[in-house]
Amino acid sequence: MVAPARANKLLGLELLRFLTAFAILVFHYRQFAFVGDRDVGLLQDHLPLYWLLAPFYSSGPYAVRIFWCISGFIFFWKYRDAIADRALDGWKFFVLRVSRLYPLHLATLLLVALLQPVYVGVHGSSFVYQNNDLTHFVLQLLMAGTATSQDALSFNGPIWSVSVEVLVYFVFFVLLLVSRSWWLNVALIALGLMIPGEVADCFTFFYVGGLAAMARRSLQSSPAHALAAEGIAWLAVVSVVCGYWLMGGRLQSIGLLLLLICTSLLLYSLSRDIVLPARLQLLVEAAGNVTYSSYLLHFPIQLAMVLGFSLMQAPIPLYHDAFFGMFIGVTLLASHFTYRYFEEPAQRLIRASLLPVRSEAVRRPAMA
Repeated sequence: MVAPARANKLLGLELLRFLTAFAILVFHYRQFAFVGDRDVGLLQDHLPLYWLLAPFYSSGPYAVRIFWCISGFIFFWKYRDAIADRALDGWKFFVLRVSRLYPLHLATLLLVALLQPVYVGVHGSSFVYQNNDLTHFVLQLLMAGTATSQDALSFNGPIWSVSVEVLVYFVFFVLLLVSRSWWLNVALIALGLMIPGEVADCFTFFYVGGLAAMARRSLQSSPAHALAAEGIAWLAVVSVVCGYWLMGGRLQSIGLLLLLICTSLLLYSLSRDIVLPARLQLLVEAAGNVTYSSYLLHFPIQLAMVLGFSLMQAPIPLYHDAFFGMFIGVTLLASHFTYRYFEEPAQRLIRASLLPVRSEAVRRPAMA
């Protein structure tokens, strides 16, 4: 009897997701210097481990776009054929998405809504994100917090990138009912490159990630060609990065395009089937699992810590390595327990309630 082929768990993408989430934590660390909506006397080159983490301290906007690209790869990898073949209907797809994203979004929204008034009572304005009124609260409940303006961030501000991505999910599902052709991806990418703004960027990076997934799928049956393509992809990524570095990063006008190219090639290369010892594989999967929770938890944790120092009338040790390590450690630890004891149980409860007939499509997909 022939043993079934191993499923590719996309461990390389799990590691990239974790690295990207870590970059966002480091990027937002500067918010400890904020009073209200702006930093006060921030000395960026004095931030903890700046000599090592300087790229992360300035990479937040790029990390978000890499997240979008990873999402595109995963969605096309897992759902493209299932949706196009009508094996996964709209209701099931909707439930899978809502059960994955909404419980933690709602919990962190309510947490920030409770903490911000305390901060306002001490400082006279909200911490970082200022649009914390009833209208934006309702929009956040609908995961449409950026509907009024891309600059009108509110409550748990980092959710903005997820709310933009939710729109892409809808378009992704509808268009796959029409066609699964890679030319559709190319058309949407070209359109996105011509339109300024975060929504267009999200579509562009999502569908470029989708192209990378389609390329990996198409070469699965030819290991030799897949390996050759990986080599070319790695060579291209290294060449572009080195060229950009040698130019001193002065090519700002095409920086986003270079990121788009490098990320898609990197996703293709990292999506190879990686075999690790069991314990190391579990560690990598655990790292990937905390990315969403760390993304949504880090701002409420920051807000709570800032409030604590304010109420104690003590200065925040912003430039101390130990404080930086405590923030990162507390966030990752809280994210691990949140995923295990809140996100997963909430997913199971919602899916069991709304999808009573369990199937392979309903079981918890890796990185879904």
